[in-house]
Amino acid sequence: MVLGDAIAKAANVSLPFFLSVNEKVMAPDDIAYLNRFVIPGGPPSGTAYRSVTTPVDVIRHGVKGSGNVAISPDGDGVYRRIPLSFTMGNMTLPNLALSWFTGRGIAKMESRGLLLRGSPLPLTEGKLLLRFPRGAKPFTVIPAIDVLSAYRGAAPPQGAILSRDFFKGKVVFLGMTAPGLLDLKSTPTMPVSTGVHINATLFENLDLGTFMRPVPASLVALSMLLVCLFIAAFVLTFHTIVKNLSAFVAGCLLIVAVAAVLFSLRYYLPTTYLMVTLIVSFILSVAFSYGLEGRERQFIKRTFSQYMDKTIVEHVLQNPDIVKPGGKKARVTVLFADIAGFTTISERNSPEDTALMLHRVLNELTEVVIEEKGVVDKYIGDCIMAFWGSPLATPKDEINACRCSLKFIGAIGRINTVFEREGTPPVAIRVGLHTGDAIAGNMGSVRLFDFTVVGDTVNLASRLESVNKVFGTSIIVSEHTIAHTYRLFLSRSLGPIEVKGKSEPVVIHEVLCENNDASPAARRKIDLYNEAFRIYREQRFPEAVEVFDALLKEFPHDGPSEFYRKRAQSLGGTFSLTKDWDIIRMTEK
Repeated sequence: MVLGDAIAKAANVSLPFFLSVNEKVMAPDDIAYLNRFVIPGGPPSGTAYRSVTTPVDVIRHGVKGSGNVAISPDGDGVYRRIPLSFTMGNMTLPNLALSWFTGRGIAKMESRGLLLRGSPLPLTEGKLLLRFPRGAKPFTVIPAIDVLSAYRGAAPPQGAILSRDFFKGKVVFLGMTAPGLLDLKSTPTMPVSTGVHINATLFENLDLGTFMRPVPASLVALSMLLVCLFIAAFVLTFHTIVKNLSAFVAGCLLIVAVAAVLFSLRYYLPTTYLMVTLIVSFILSVAFSYGLEGRERQFIKRTFSQYMDKTIVEHVLQNPDIVKPGGKKARVTVLFADIAGFTTISERNSPEDTALMLHRVLNELTEVVIEEKGVVDKYIGDCIMAFWGSPLATPKDEINACRCSLKFIGAIGRINTVFEREGTPPVAIRVGLHTGDAIAGNMGSVRLFDFTVVGDTVNLASRLESVNKVFGTSIIVSEHTIAHTYRLFLSRSLGPIEVKGKSEPVVIHEVLCENNDASPAARRKIDLYNEAFRIYREQRFPEAVEVFDALLKEFPHDGPSEFYRKRAQSLGGTFSLTKDWDIIRMTEK
């Protein structure tokens, strides 16, 4: 009686009732009690409860509100979603926390759902997703003994002294927290919590609007589709385990990051669906990629390994679009190497011996190209064509190409040693190099194709190989190639030339050796040549002839010196020179 009178006097107390699905005869007084708290306008929905346990008559007559507190956890035993309304017979009854809002007209039921302050609550199957506060003690917990002690004026045994107006303006939940009372629950933030904690969280979420809003199912489905498309596209584009695993890990981190950002904005994204989509898509994509494309990768590796370094082959395997028909613009360094006097050699030898000799020479040159990270393009009779810069471009392409040319000379020297023992005439080689833009890619038909480069750059490199015959040199490179070798090679300028079929001149250089390997004699020859060539360019032709004579006396048969000595001698008798007098025009290819 005392408690009931106190509840009636306060006129702000809500008491719980407990709905059950068990069949039980309902007392008329219980039905009348429940009718006081029915949510109007709420059509029956959800689980149909059949009985109820209400507060005893002596305390319930003066209550302000009442609601159900008998709820079930999610499938994993954790309380995340709380139902706000319940159906029993033709009545729609509120949750205990919700009854505080329905009793004050703050919450009501309409055809579009349960409204709080005029806005629909984001319910999923009638349940509200709670946002639990952090910390072990998110709410102030006061033991009942402290309240009784404060009422009697005695010092509380467990806490601070409570003033008489301590609870004024506050919402207070009375509940059991002792483990022995078996009201322990598990929440997302606390493995062991209590039922009163969950009800307090629900009230706070409704009062402050801090409840979670589930991301719409359509957006979740769209996100799953995007995850599936992303991982499938990535795995089918990049074929390395490292990149695929990196994409998988990045996808996991992205999902977690997006979920965390949305959570901070009070939106709940079900990461389980996205993670499962990511894992399944990744497994299926990897299986498809390595199963269906395995034969194509083996074909590419087997084919390209014959004329490319393994580093370049791996690059092609990681970027299979490179070998698709067609080509794209690339800056390449093209090499042409030709056996000098091959026609004469083939006339002297039988066809079988000539073919064997050619095979041995080209085999050695091919190994040098691959060793220097180049691509063997094709064999044209006694000529080998190679290039650098595609499919894999590096800052050392011009350096590798020049070093390859010098190694050609060394390889021919070793071959000639063998030929001398066999009685086979020695061979010599001429090399031309040029760097510029070209179209690189798989050219040809579907049935027969070749990874090659085409364009004016290729034509000029071929012409430079022939120019060696004019200057008596072995390796001629264009200014565009030598400019990117950072003076690693001992070279000399041969001046501007204009090859047949081109109107624009190009300055060419002879490469003799690497600077680190240059002998004192080679350096002296280059110094003397540069001095003579400078005098020649200054149009002091008689002096140039004298310096070239001195050079040839010390270094007989120096091709460029002999060429420019004759030219200086012929120009010395000319009274007037044209503007482009110094350009050497080639009349033959």
